[in-house]
Amino acid sequence: MSELGSGLRRNLTMVISVILVTFVSLTFVGAAGVLQMQISQLKGFWYDKVQVTIYLCNDVPANTNCLAGPVTDEQKKTIEGMLGSAAVKPYIESWAFESQDEALVHFQEQFANSPMVDSVEAANLPSSFRIKLTDPEKYQIINETFSATPGVDSVVDQRRVLEKLFSWMNIATYVAIGVAVLMIICAALLIATTIRLSAQSRTREIEIMRLVGASRTVIQLPFVLEGVIAATIGALLASGAVWAIVHFFMGGYLAESNSGTPFISATDALTIYPILILLGVVLAGVASAVSLRKNLKV
Repeated sequence: MSELGSGLRRNLTMVISVILVTFVSLTFVGAAGVLQMQISQLKGFWYDKVQVTIYLCNDVPANTNCLAGPVTDEQKKTIEGMLGSAAVKPYIESWAFESQDEALVHFQEQFANSPMVDSVEAANLPSSFRIKLTDPEKYQIINETFSATPGVDSVVDQRRVLEKLFSWMNIATYVAIGVAVLMIICAALLIATTIRLSAQSRTREIEIMRLVGASRTVIQLPFVLEGVIAATIGALLASGAVWAIVHFFMGGYLAESNSGTPFISATDALTIYPILILLGVVLAGVASAVSLRKNLKV
């Protein structure tokens, strides 16, 4: 402990550098983990709510299925019958019909601030069947069943829109992980350099200890502990930073401005904190041990 305290005092500037680099690198690691947890929570929330929409033909044909004109009442009844058939019903939890007038009301609500809202009429919008599936993964069955049905313009899976958003969020996660890996490498190199300089500054003391019979473990342990203590402090600071991000930004600002969207809480992120601390300890221990193998040969 005496050697440890002496080493920390002699190399205070380098120890602070190790703390800061470890703090920044593990904060990126924690942020990447939190972001991935948030993506998983959003997927679970939205995938349960997404619908498959069967858009019906209107006065503006969008494909060859609508060349015969707008959907007829008979075609609507046929589609309703297919929705209740034994082949399709097991995949459907519920469905509802949305008329063109209802579609216009929804459009006006969604685009209330858009200048184009007054130029759109009910006839410009298609009526549709809104379907909630028992399993969102079974969209293709609905698509294959209804896409070629007379009166159907298109079959749209809302999950595809969400997957684009999630793909961008995943890219952000990978970027954070990439930056974190680079920062961890920097932290490992800095820890190794710090320990090596600390050992070199006490070469004479180490030689005396070896001559009087001190074991390699007794000599190396204070240096290893220097790196471990510095990295542990950095990991604790990183855990605090991740907690602040989750509590104040995600659970505070974002949750208040997006009340209909679920965000992870600081409690949900508890599993990340011990991982960050363990990663910091292992990183410092390995970097210190590898560095000392080459610098304590007397």
